[in-house]
Amino acid sequence: MTSATSSDTHREQNLRARWHATTAAAGAAPDRDPAPYADRLLTAWAEPQRKYHTTAHLADVLARVDVLMQHPQEGTPDRPAVDLAAWFHDAVYRPDRSENEERSAALAERALPELGIDGARTAEVARLVRLTITHDPAPGDANGELLCDADLGVLAGTPEEYAAYAAAVRAEYGFVPDEAFRAGRAAVLRQLLELPRLFRTAYGAAHWEAPARTNLAAELAGLAEGGADQPLAEGGADQPPGM
Repeated sequence: MTSATSSDTHREQNLRARWHATTAAAGAAPDRDPAPYADRLLTAWAEPQRKYHTTAHLADVLARVDVLMQHPQEGTPDRPAVDLAAWFHDAVYRPDRSENEERSAALAERALPELGIDGARTAEVARLVRLTITHDPAPGDANGELLCDADLGVLAGTPEEYAAYAAAVRAEYGFVPDEAFRAGRAAVLRQLLELPRLFRTAYGAAHWEAPARTNLAAELAGLAEGGADQPLAEGGADQPPGM
């Protein structure tokens, strides 16, 4: 077994254990077996078209949720709802489609009641999944701030980590010609840089905001050097290359 295979196996084992703990904390009925749902979700997260939105991304988001939960923030997040939203937020992912978040939320709305999770928490999970379309939680939305910061935390990696993330996003959009990709990706980066705050939790603002902006600006400068912006209209993509 190679080290990469061993790492993947270990990650999957940890994710399965976490799924079981999360569904129990969320109020799943004790007579419902959560294992088949973990099977289906992990199979979806491992689909071949994924290069960034993989089980590694899922594990990273959950790990950043853990980090953020260790630090004070306004409000009291519903931790099981946030964890479940992390599991479902990219459960449906096709880089050539724009309805991924809506279909992922709908999947949660079907699956969670089958596990016996109540309607209020199911609705909150679906709301959080849909929130990842904009990553723009309202002030005081403790759950939304936690999930969105955990999802965007990849932007604050080291230059090498960020380069690997950007390369993986490009690989997912391999069907888009270079010129069109540069234009679409540049639009996403500018939109992010124009936000008054990328991160809404106190920890995210203090530790991730500055490096994320540095990384985004560096990628945008590199795209500008690659060629002039053109509208993203080729390759069948109806969603710009983004998160």
